[in-house]
Amino acid sequence: MKKAIGLLFLLMSISTVNAQMVKFGLKAGANFSNLEGDNVSGSTYTSFHFGAVVELKLLENLAIQPELVYSSQGTKIDSDAFDDINYNYITVPVLAKFYLTKNKLSFEAGPQFSFLVNENVEEQFEGETFDFGIAGGLGYNITDNFFLQARYIAGLTEASRNAEVTNRVIQLSVGFKF
Repeated sequence: MKKAIGLLFLLMSISTVNAQMVKFGLKAGANFSNLEGDNVSGSTYTSFHFGAVVELKLLENLAIQPELVYSSQGTKIDSDAFDDINYNYITVPVLAKFYLTKNKLSFEAGPQFSFLVNENVEEQFEGETFDFGIAGGLGYNITDNFFLQARYIAGLTEASRNAEVTNRVIQLSVGFKF
């Protein structure tokens, strides 16, 4: 009987520790993007993103946060002769998350891997199937479950096969962790 109670106590302790060390969540928000380069004359393109988040707590003030996000981005073309450029990606940011205050305000930075799933352009701006970038920003946990994020993503590889352009995206997100 004592062994069973001890085992039950141990299992409850492990599940409590795991619940504090791993959190899953969902997020969504607005993208404000542009293509930067020689061949594009455009302005900010407003679109959206949504996806899943996993926060793996390594230390009290350090976590790794991989995400899987659908992100619509591109640039608004300032000419009636052409449509706006829209690239839709599945993005995988893998961020180091440094808590600046105890479990509230965090600085997030790391690489982002993006895979093109859809585009609306012809040959002139045909998208590359893979885009690599660097992401950085701030996160704020409003409660244990609700959070806000502001992030800047700079593409480091060319986003188009025929033009020398890179992605630039500002993301504002709201999310829920459980």
